[in-house]
Amino acid sequence: MSSSSSSSSTSTSTSTSTSTSTSSVHVRVERDKETGVTVVTLDRPEKHNAIDLATARELATTWREFRFDDSVRAVVLTGAGDNAFCTGIDRAADVPQPPSPYSIDDPLLSIGPKANDLWKPVIAAVRGMACGGAFYLLGEVEFIVAAEDATFFDPHTTYGMVSAYEAIFMAQRMPFGEVARMSLMGTAERVSARRAYETGLVSELAAPQDVSGAALRSAEVIASYPTEAVQGTVRAVWAAKEGARSQALAQAPHLVALGNLPPDRQAELFAARRTGFRTR
Repeated sequence: MSSSSSSSSTSTSTSTSTSTSTSSVHVRVERDKETGVTVVTLDRPEKHNAIDLATARELATTWREFRFDDSVRAVVLTGAGDNAFCTGIDRAADVPQPPSPYSIDDPLLSIGPKANDLWKPVIAAVRGMACGGAFYLLGEVEFIVAAEDATFFDPHTTYGMVSAYEAIFMAQRMPFGEVARMSLMGTAERVSARRAYETGLVSELAAPQDVSGAALRSAEVIASYPTEAVQGTVRAVWAAKEGARSQALAQAPHLVALGNLPPDRQAELFAARRTGFRTR
């Protein structure tokens, strides 16, 4: 995770005959109407692409807009810069919580394509760190292409937080023992791109400078097929595991409410965090 604060910028737009680039505050969207592939980039590299409330809203809006845009037939999701794909929730984000013990507001629940009813294929291109809340995004893509320098880890237990949603999303993609180890080891251990490939989390490894290119090549092939058949196939694949995932996610808010330390205690643990870790 990263400790960060919001920044502001003005929206910009440029276009050519076949491509269009638009930018919200922290999400950059580049559409190529000729290939049908759109690239969505988390654009907070100075904050390791951590997600604040504005970024969460922008992602949800972006996915929902794609549902109505026939020029978008496949999507590549990536992060700006070389250091991180995404490090989860911005620790500086203030997320008000309802007073009821039966309700928890989690802004990350709405950042993924499936949470926004988008069934066009999304491929993640991961370079650098992907941790914690990044798994809300990686848990809702069709497959992951990772740079050889990518690493995956879940810091929740280190800071007195339950890894609930994150562990559930990863349990759909990795063997049980691998998910349990990553979720429990916290910041002491990181999963290398090679190990992630061996265990099935990652479907392809690429040189760091070519990870986006590798994801784009797959996306262009998929986008060249009839989109109705592609979207139906995406929906069928997800239907195969939707029941188990939905049941598990229904338990997540209760586990978080029961197991999380108070915010001030979490902050103490974060301040005292160790910097050493093992990569396997």
